[in-house]
Formats: sequence, structure tokens, C-alpha cells
Amino acid sequence: MTSAEPPARPARVTGPCRVVRADRGALLVVPADDLGAAPVRVGLDRDGLVPLDASRVPPTVGDLVEVEQPDDRTPAHVARLHPRRTALVRDSAGRTSLPQVLAANVDVVLVVEHLDPDPDLGRVERLLTLAWRSGATPVVVLTKADLVPDPAGMAADVAGVALGVDVHAVGVPTGYGLEPLRALLGPGVALVAVGPSGAGKSTLVNALAGREVMATGERRGDGRGRHTTTHRELVPLAGGAVLVDTPGIRGVGLVADADALDATFADVAALAARCRFRDCAHRAEPGCAVREALESGALDARRYDSWRRLAKEAAWQARRSDARLAAEERARWRRATREYHRDVRTRP
Repeated sequence: MTSAEPPARPARVTGPCRVVRADRGALLVVPADDLGAAPVRVGLDRDGLVPLDASRVPPTVGDLVEVEQPDDRTPAHVARLHPRRTALVRDSAGRTSLPQVLAANVDVVLVVEHLDPDPDLGRVERLLTLAWRSGATPVVVLTKADLVPDPAGMAADVAGVALGVDVHAVGVPTGYGLEPLRALLGPGVALVAVGPSGAGKSTLVNALAGREVMATGERRGDGRGRHTTTHRELVPLAGGAVLVDTPGIRGVGLVADADALDATFADVAALAARCRFRDCAHRAEPGCAVREALESGALDARRYDSWRRLAKEAAWQARRSDARLAAEERARWRRATREYHRDVRTRP
């Protein structure tokens, strides 16, 4: 009788690793120099956070983490997080002012919007602002071009609000317009796809991967889609690139700065720079170049309203963040004071 072979040990992974998927209490990672390897599960501390500089933060897909495993009997564990080159960030959905990092260390943000039903220009502007804020390069992808009679004309309309950004209309079933996107897939290039449910992100990911790596779903009767992606995951693509597919976004809280807004609304920013007063509120002030452009029709009222709404939202989120930082600083000083008094009481 031969003895049964011992069960195979899970692959051992140490050193710099890329996060493929982030779950509660654990991560799936691959070696940073072999993104096509089979993912390995590694544990997190009890709080689910990872050291980054002087703080602790939740890891996300695309992060570069340092993994330690002293020996085969000890489970692999995430020791620290490497600084993020770029970060796609949205405002948290709850009461906390902490933003949520959707993806880290990405090079290209694919803003995915459907052509059927008609594209939502305000949503494109919102997602472009998030993309510019991330530090990555935004690219607009208009899906379902095979379902509309004039995809080129509709793409031109979207290009009118996506200033300085490449806009591509694609029809995945026919392969229409996919080649410019495939040209982005260089070795080591990381992309992230963001957009609403039903925009065809998972179908697009499958086309770029050359195989079915994400489930796809049918549209509802009103043209809107159901969620087919329920988590964020790093997917290997052709040419050595990787892509993060994200769940459909119904509402995106804005985390932006003045530079990101100016990049998205470069035309409005140029007008505002010509106003007579530096602190012009663009309402009824004399010499307001923005109001003059509105009245003459040179600036579209919808775009102006979108700019004001996103600027107001970004300012509100910044105030929340400042309040949180101030509260953390007060708490830090309280802890330091308590420790000082405790040390004084225990001195001989």
C-alpha cells in the first residue's frame, strides 16, 4: 500500500505584489513582475488596513503591496503599502468624509458611456473630472455604436464636452472602433473602466482580453442595465496590459480639485480668467466674461450648470475633508496630552 501524497501547498509569494482583488480581511495578489500569474490569497491585519507612510489605509485593486511570509508554515501577510502613483477616488457614500479609492496605480481611465440610450453628457463630465483628479490619462469610450445610425456624429457631440480627451465609438459585436483601444495595451499599462450599469464595460473588457473574463447581462426594458460586475478586479489583457473592471456607478460623489475641474471645463476656466474681478461669482457681477458668453450663446447653459454643480460639490467635499483632518489633529493632541500626564503621574 502506498501512502497518500500530501496535499499541495499554496504557492508562496513574497516581496512586491500587485493587488488583483480586495476582499474583507484578505487580498488576492500576483507578483509585481508577473501580472499573468495565478493570484495568491494573503491576509490583512484585523482592522483590514495597511501601513502607508505614517497612516493606515484600506488597500484597493491595483495597489502595490509588500508581502511577507517567513516560512511555509506561516500564512503570507501584507506588511505595507507602496506609495500610489495615481488613485481614482470617489466620495464615500456614507456619513464619513473619508474618500473611497476605486483603483490605484492606473495609467488610463476609460470613461465608458453608451450611445443607446443617448449619452449623458453631465455624467461624462463628472467621470472626466474624477479621471483628471486621479493623475491618469482619461479616454472616453462610447459603446453600442452598432445600435445607432450615426455613431460618428454622436461621438463628435461628446467630444465637445471632453476637451483634450480622445473619444472612441465602439461596437463590440462587429469589432467597430476597437483598434485604437487595443493600441493602448502596452506591456505593464494599467487601465480602469468606469461608467454606469448597462454601459457595456464587462463586454468591452472581454473584447480587450480576447476571452470571457467578466459576466455580461442583458438590458432592461427601459434601456438601463443590471449590475453584472459586483466587485473590482484586475484582469490581464493582451500585450501585457491589465484592466480594472468596476461595478456600475449610479451616483459618484466627487473628490476633485481646481486643476481637475479646470481640465474638464477648460473652456469655462478660460472665460473665468477674463472676468474683471478675480473673485467673480459669475452671477450678476459687471465685467463677467462667463455671463457674457452665456447671454451670447457662446457657452451652453447646460455645460455652465454642470460646471457650477460640480464646483459646488467639490467645495463641499473639501470642507468635509478639512473638518475630518482638524478632528484627527485634535484627537492626536488629546492622546498626546493624556500620555504626558500619565507619564508625569508615574514618575518617582
